[in-house]
Amino acid sequence: MEYSARYITEDIKLSSYEDKFFKSDIMFDQHMLVWFLSGETKIVQADATYFFRKGDIFLIPRNQLATIINYPKEGQPHKTVVMHLSVERLRDFYAGRNIKSQSMKYQKIYHFSNHPLLESCLASLIPYFDMKDIPEDIASIKITEAISILRTLDNEIDHVLANFEEPGKISLVDYMEKHFMFNLSMEQFGYLTGRSLTTFKRDFKKAFSMTPQRWLTQKRLELAHYQLTEKKKKPLDVCYEVGFENLSHFSFAFKKRFGYAPSYLSGKDIGD
Repeated sequence: MEYSARYITEDIKLSSYEDKFFKSDIMFDQHMLVWFLSGETKIVQADATYFFRKGDIFLIPRNQLATIINYPKEGQPHKTVVMHLSVERLRDFYAGRNIKSQSMKYQKIYHFSNHPLLESCLASLIPYFDMKDIPEDIASIKITEAISILRTLDNEIDHVLANFEEPGKISLVDYMEKHFMFNLSMEQFGYLTGRSLTTFKRDFKKAFSMTPQRWLTQKRLELAHYQLTEKKKKPLDVCYEVGFENLSHFSFAFKKRFGYAPSYLSGKDIGD
């Protein structure tokens, strides 16, 4: 994978993937506003799957889990302008504003397709990526502009951007049953369920009577088998969607568990 990034500041970058595709399981610790210049992205969450293409603009709320799969398109790289809306910057923006944020149990991805105001704001950043000396206040001005436009477009966006709560302790069983397909560290799963690493491991063993890694592998293989037999999906797609990092590991683990390779169920080569 050939990846390159150019920055205006650490919060604003032009990102490009030149290779066939890129996949990663991510926990977003900041809100991310993304504008597609070329390529395609598939975002898989526990409750929904999204596809974004050239011209699309979307906002991913923080503390969300997702599998991100980036694809080039029509010979063009996967290229995006990414703006991070950090908690610190949002606190400054909302300071003095009488906003009463409501806690939202589930935060969706917000899609703004080819919207002229947001596109104009993000397009105005492009010339700055080629500059060496950039005025310090440019990034702050542009991020403030983007936040103001988002508030104009969606009157519920304040409940997302002005919510500065950290994850509290929640049901570990419910959360893991819903999010086991995301390949995160135990520390990250602990944080998202409101636990230290030690408490997470202790509570997990009590709830499931096995180690987290063994349970995760078992659940991912069961889901993979279902996707292959019932949904007739390709092994390549199933591998990444259920939480494995590469095809060889997936194929080995699947055959060890079920006695045959994933390609046996699909009738196709594992690389199809």
